Amino acid sequence: MSDPLVSLASACRQYLNGRLGTDPAHDLAHVERVVHSARQLAEQEGADLAVVLPAAWLHDCVTLPKDAANRQQASRLAAAEAGRFLTELGYPAEHLPAIGHAIEAHSFSAGIEARTLEAKIVQDADRLDALGAIGVARCLLVGGALQRPLYNTTDPFCHRRAPDDRQFSIDHFYRKLLQLADGLHTGAARREASRRLPFMRQFLDQLASELPPRG
Repeated sequence: MSDPLVSLASACRQYLNGRLGTDPAHDLAHVERVVHSARQLAEQEGADLAVVLPAAWLHDCVTLPKDAANRQQASRLAAAEAGRFLTELGYPAEHLPAIGHAIEAHSFSAGIEARTLEAKIVQDADRLDALGAIGVARCLLVGGALQRPLYNTTDPFCHRRAPDDRQFSIDHFYRKLLQLADGLHTGAARREASRRLPFMRQFLDQLASELPPRG
């Protein structure tokens, strides 16, 4: 490939078509949003697009259901598969280790430390897609697909109990989503998170105002 980034997007779209879909929040539209955010963050932070973009495109090339017992292995499997695909595509081999690390480290459940700027950007871009209006929508899509109730009718907003997002969709806000911004690495991502978080809190406030009072 004379310019590795020219045909990367079309090759990745073609490759991913039909591979995604274990849950409705991890579809091609999600990948495209992560790629868009990752490019913006990389340009603002001075990261290597030759690593960031393929890692963003392929970060979910292997996905496992949200309730799978081995879900924490998904990013490692995705890194290995991405390396195989990029090698077959003829992508420059010198970038593959850094791409693999960025894919492995993007996952919240894997708990792998992002050691490079590029890995930090891919992780930040993926986590930004769990915030704001799209974050609310994705949370509810996954909860519906797993047939989880929207909220606990006794204590909807976890005032007197620990959040349990395996049982209730709204609990995921308190278990994970509202804390994601605290772990963002880059200044550009933190600025974007500060724009998205108020909407999520407003959504919860509006939901609270529409629920019947508890005795």
